[in-house]
Amino acid sequence: MIRFLTLWRRELGAYFSSAVAYILASFFLAVMGLGFWYIASARLITGAAVYDLFRALYGGVAWVAVLMVVPVLTMRSFAEEKRSGTLETLLTAPVSDWQVVLAKFAGVFTLYMLFWLPTLLYFPMLNRLNGGELPFDRGALAATYLGLALIGAFFLSVGLFLSSLTRNLIVAAMATFAVLMLIFLAGFLPEISPVPFIQEASRPFSVVLHMLDFSRGILDSRPVILYLSSTVWMLSACTRSLESRRWRS
Repeated sequence: MIRFLTLWRRELGAYFSSAVAYILASFFLAVMGLGFWYIASARLITGAAVYDLFRALYGGVAWVAVLMVVPVLTMRSFAEEKRSGTLETLLTAPVSDWQVVLAKFAGVFTLYMLFWLPTLLYFPMLNRLNGGELPFDRGALAATYLGLALIGAFFLSVGLFLSSLTRNLIVAAMATFAVLMLIFLAGFLPEISPVPFIQEASRPFSVVLHMLDFSRGILDSRPVILYLSSTVWMLSACTRSLESRRWRS
């Protein structure tokens, strides 16, 4: 546990010692803040319900921020270590491959959740500015952020795995963006596919529908298990990638 915590602090320190974390945080909060301002001002004028605000923000704007931020967050995790030659030193230290992968995942996931932390103030602040006349469901808010954490964990694990396959940061970022975009676009198949079988077969795996359900306050155990197991599977694949590097050397 001490070795894991040391590696975790090392990862966070590497992000905060560079400009990457601050630039990404500024971009992320700018996208979410402008999106929230536009949606809130437009929807409240028409008398839209709070649920409609949730759906528009977390089912629309949030995807732009996540799909742009996750590839940049994860691209340097292993690719940068390979490029700089520090991965070999790390792998020869008295730590297991699993500890290395989990520490890098914990570091990037912590940073990802820190990005979301200020957005918790959006709806309480909006409610206060409206004199308490815009009540919101705290359960739906909790379910929404649980969904963001679960889907984010899965997306980050995909990025870590792809970063472990290359030493080029741009290739890692572009590959991650391409795969995540495919996963995101596939989430629309239940609504746009002309084939009923594809509609029904893709519905349980749609990240878009899952996020909409979370924003409604619907907490189904099936998506929770899906994202947890998928994250574990991707981290296992990342560990196997590191192990294969040991064998080749």
